Amino acid sequence: MELIASGNILKMKTKLADPVEYQLPIGEQKIAMNQFVGKKIKLVFNGKINCIASGELIKKSYSQGYSYKSFMMLAECDICMVKPELCHYARGTCRDNKWGETHCLQTHYIYLAKTSHLKIGITRQTHVPGRWIDQGADEVLPILKVKDRLNSGLVEVELSKSISDKTDWRAMLLGTTCSDDLISMRESLFNTYGDLLDDLEAEEVGSDEIVKINYPILKHPTKVTALSFDKEKTVEGTLQGIKGQYLILDTGVINIRKFQGYAIDLLSGS
Repeated sequence: MELIASGNILKMKTKLADPVEYQLPIGEQKIAMNQFVGKKIKLVFNGKINCIASGELIKKSYSQGYSYKSFMMLAECDICMVKPELCHYARGTCRDNKWGETHCLQTHYIYLAKTSHLKIGITRQTHVPGRWIDQGADEVLPILKVKDRLNSGLVEVELSKSISDKTDWRAMLLGTTCSDDLISMRESLFNTYGDLLDDLEAEEVGSDEIVKINYPILKHPTKVTALSFDKEKTVEGTLQGIKGQYLILDTGVINIRKFQGYAIDLLSGS
């Protein structure tokens, strides 16, 4: 097989196109991955992991690529990144005020998406449409926008009482279809939570335009088997597609984002 690139990997870069265009950052290169769909590839982990924040050599990564020290100290690793309703910037206890101002005190969207099922989600305005692609959404309808991450989290907590805020990644990769109507669900949520949304200063987006996302997939798996560099140093097979941050091989699927900071050789060919 031919060596394509070597180095530490980061999550795949995406571009909304038909289909989505993927690039894998590996070392100093960004490798276009769509070209390998339908071909054999091999990913070989050389045993080294570097923190994606500090660059230090580590034995184990936390929160998808960080050292334990970075995980405990950096604002992007705080619990409020997973649970935005717990944002504590206003209390003066943010780990990094400048980072919080740049990432949290910005316009956020609340959206409905079809992933494995109908779900509610939030994302910073600057993460549109990347966040939707990373989740493997097939269709997305932005429904509200708010002034900051805290309010987006408070809105999501309330709306998630009626609709899930989680994605079943296995069902998403299997290509499970969702027949729910996004516009009808939006109107139902507005009717149920209208007063609360007003209190949280949530502004209606006011558009019926649904974003449809097509992924470079030749064949969905019939069974999802998760592959891991923590168990096997080599992951190889025919690349059947890419969805979310997953490479779908005929031997299983691997979540690239989970292994950020791992040093990998990428090879392709017969």
